[in-house]
Amino acid sequence: MASLTVLNISLGPSDRDHATAVRWLDQDFHLVRIGTDGDVERAVELARDWSHTADAIAVTGVRDARTSGTFDGDLSAVATIMGTVDEDHAAVTNGHAVRDVLQEWTVRHAQTDHPGLFTNARVVVFGGMNHYRTAKVLSEFTPNLTFADPLLRYGVASLLDSVPAALDRFAALAGWPTRLIPSSVRAPAARPAGALNHALVGGAVRDADVLVATYDELAAFDLEHLAGKILLSSAISPERADDLRARGVAMILDDVPQPFEVTINEAVLEAMMLAATDTRELTDDDLLDMVVASGLEPRVLRPDGAGRRSRFAFVIHPLSQQYFRQVEPFNTVAKVAPGVVMDGIEKALAYAPPFVYSHVTGIVSPTGDEAEGWLITVGGTPKELMSHSPEFTYRRLLAAAEIARKLGAQIMGLGAFTKVVGDAGVTVAKRAPLPITTGNSYSASGALWAAHDAVQRLGLVETDAEGRMKGSVMVVGATGAIGSACARLLAMACDELWLVSPESGKLLALKDEIERDDPRATVHVAATPNSALTDMDVVVTATSGAGKRVLDITQVKPGCVITDVARPLDLSPEDVAKRPDVLVVESGEIRLPGDVHMRDIGLPPGVAYACLAETIVLALEGRFENFTVGRNIEWEKVKEIYRLGLKHGMRLATISGVNGVFTDDDIAEVRRRTLAARQAHPTRV
Repeated sequence: MASLTVLNISLGPSDRDHATAVRWLDQDFHLVRIGTDGDVERAVELARDWSHTADAIAVTGVRDARTSGTFDGDLSAVATIMGTVDEDHAAVTNGHAVRDVLQEWTVRHAQTDHPGLFTNARVVVFGGMNHYRTAKVLSEFTPNLTFADPLLRYGVASLLDSVPAALDRFAALAGWPTRLIPSSVRAPAARPAGALNHALVGGAVRDADVLVATYDELAAFDLEHLAGKILLSSAISPERADDLRARGVAMILDDVPQPFEVTINEAVLEAMMLAATDTRELTDDDLLDMVVASGLEPRVLRPDGAGRRSRFAFVIHPLSQQYFRQVEPFNTVAKVAPGVVMDGIEKALAYAPPFVYSHVTGIVSPTGDEAEGWLITVGGTPKELMSHSPEFTYRRLLAAAEIARKLGAQIMGLGAFTKVVGDAGVTVAKRAPLPITTGNSYSASGALWAAHDAVQRLGLVETDAEGRMKGSVMVVGATGAIGSACARLLAMACDELWLVSPESGKLLALKDEIERDDPRATVHVAATPNSALTDMDVVVTATSGAGKRVLDITQVKPGCVITDVARPLDLSPEDVAKRPDVLVVESGEIRLPGDVHMRDIGLPPGVAYACLAETIVLALEGRFENFTVGRNIEWEKVKEIYRLGLKHGMRLATISGVNGVFTDDDIAEVRRRTLAARQAHPTRV
């Protein structure tokens, strides 16, 4: 069978011309590319001259020529060139039939293979008409679409928005010949990559997660703009992939399969299909048959070798008036103003709109996956949040969720009292534009992790070969979300377990559930901790009591480990100071993987509360779902998030209490005081 000749006439640069022999679908092809450097008349001559020589002709390169400044005409030039071809002898195409299919396939293929890849991503689209189908499909996964061409070509800032309809508005404008554009906006069009328009669109590119562009459309952007980006593009050669890697691009999705050593574009691929079938127009069946028969697939390239890059948001809020002192001018006001003024400020800030407190970067899992996020604060203290109806807090959390959506976050976590108010995240999860988690699963896991580590470091409680304690444990607030999960897990790790809660009906039901699971521990219940408190080796407090006194620390025995997972804390610094022979741990502190950059949240650098860490773990894992919401958490999820946390490099942070980090000397001092107290009062052991 004779070789089929496919000519690519490009208005782009001639320095990429080639003549290559390939074999595809059991057929030999001779592929020829001739660039005209923007010369339409030369392209017309080529179309006329090759009409009787080539089996199919692909006409391309308008966007490349426009970007390079060698052509300032309109899309009708392509039609003019194509119209010159004698279709009685040669098929002709600009690749649109195949392009639409390949662009949609690439987006859906990538979203399936990498779940959440485009979910709520910030996307900047260049070459609107060239990537029309890509943009339309992406709009199914994210509303955060920005179209760069109106700025780059015309300086029309009003068309740069995140409304998908902008693409349709630009489609009408994009077809205008440049000579018809008013002179007031023609100057920017004459320098499509000039400094003015580059500055206008550069910020959007820098903040984007995904770029939709040809290689040439990115010529003006460097590492500062492209680092970490996902690029949807076409016909990326090995040399171009290397250059994009040098400019920081993390992932390239090439919608044109590349089965040959030479790089081809979609128009050449379609021309090859037309030549192979000896037709002038491809049917859908023809296209599908050839794609499947040849095993073509969109290409996924990772120039930097990195893994998933995900985005999260997390809601924080001040736990007391003391937190206002970290921000000016409130710190200055607090120094000179009477308490009534600070009370007024506390009330007023509860009505303030949410704002971004910190951009969190540098989180890198051992798997190679990365996450960035934003801490978004609402102004209400626990006192203020609890003094209003749940709807008051819901509105602020939904406003925070909208900020998170616009930032490109794919999941949002609720911190401290924002996850306690009302139905504990259920309503927010139903109304929010992105998945929600309260972090309670990892908070429960972190509580036990810290307690276990503290017990081992003190060395006062005997443990078996598997690390299970031969002692007594109490959970105060056992019927709550975190408390009940802690109770279920502790029942497998100690000899005796006391469940404490004023909710008697729930308490008895919890006892029944735990005993049905055949625990190691003997389970007891009590409405208050008083009767058995003096015998406990470990106490976990998880009451969400908003500062109410939940136990008398003077009654616990020397050497007891108290793990306080409540926020605000159940035990005040004054309470803790009464018992230097007791180790009071603020649970839920997780060391994040990587070189983490985050503003102060009251913890050592690189350390996060477990509820925040849960949000980050889910982002790293690509689990964009309502993972933990409501007051009843599943202990299976507590175990799962612990396992996923280990996978992504989460580690228990240095144990800290109300006065900061416990050093080895601090723990040794607690042990020394414990032994002295037990010797002086042996009945308290």
